[in-house]
Amino acid sequence: MAATDQPSDQVGGRLLTALLLVLTLCAFAGNSLLNRAALAENTIDWASFTVIRLVSGALMLALLLGFRHGRAVLPRGDTVVPAIALFVYAISFSFAYVSLDAAVGALILFPAGQLSLQIIGMVRGIYPIPIQWAGLLLAIAGLAVFLAPGDTAPPLVGGLIMALAGISWGFYSWAGKGATRPALATARNFVGAALLCLLLIPVLGNGEQTQPTGIALAIISGTITSGLGYITWYAVLPRLSVSTAAASQLSVPAIAALGGVLLLGETLTTRFFIGSAMIFAGIALTMFKFGGFRPLRGNP
Repeated sequence: MAATDQPSDQVGGRLLTALLLVLTLCAFAGNSLLNRAALAENTIDWASFTVIRLVSGALMLALLLGFRHGRAVLPRGDTVVPAIALFVYAISFSFAYVSLDAAVGALILFPAGQLSLQIIGMVRGIYPIPIQWAGLLLAIAGLAVFLAPGDTAPPLVGGLIMALAGISWGFYSWAGKGATRPALATARNFVGAALLCLLLIPVLGNGEQTQPTGIALAIISGTITSGLGYITWYAVLPRLSVSTAAASQLSVPAIAALGGVLLLGETLTTRFFIGSAMIFAGIALTMFKFGGFRPLRGNP
């Protein structure tokens, strides 16, 4: 009986992994929309948004995991690299969104993260198989449709800083590949990054610029779309191939663009439909048919 149940268990595990991945990618897109909404309306400055985002996420996760494990959640030696990567990502992300639109920022962020994650994997001796290369190239080609001539080029400084955020995100994601307790690892990373926020005190904006709406958006970003979103990301990462983890993030710009349409009244274009279709088709090549992910097991 156990032998006959195993295939259905594996299918269920893969479906759970896929569902968690979809929810995580939506959370990533939500971060872009929340951050851009707060800064575009001048309800908060970029440094204050970063501090509130990281500190609120750290407090929520530290309390949640502290009660669960019965002890304080503190950074450890193995959280130094991911905590620094998370901090650099968060400050670059917010600063870049001072000048970038939500979808444009995501278009720069996640390809940079995808490339850095793939390069780290190849340095470690992990190379995509041919069909995964095809999927990656197809997804990147979908992004090229978004960025083809005819669109207004993003500001150079903002674009470079968002690329730095993407590179930092690649390092943070790589660290999550080895996480055996993703929730606890995420909490420790957030606490470490929150402590690094002390470095931002000299550049914090004045109180008059920080409005309740901006604070609320930063808290939602920190606790839900970042804190809980990153727990699910670390939970599914060990079940993803490097190529799948990299390519799946290329869907976020399409999700962010759709969010912009629904929330900001933007218009869907042919470019959007073609680019999104290519991105999702590329992701499918790396994931479902060719072993891109494995069933999710264990307690996250």
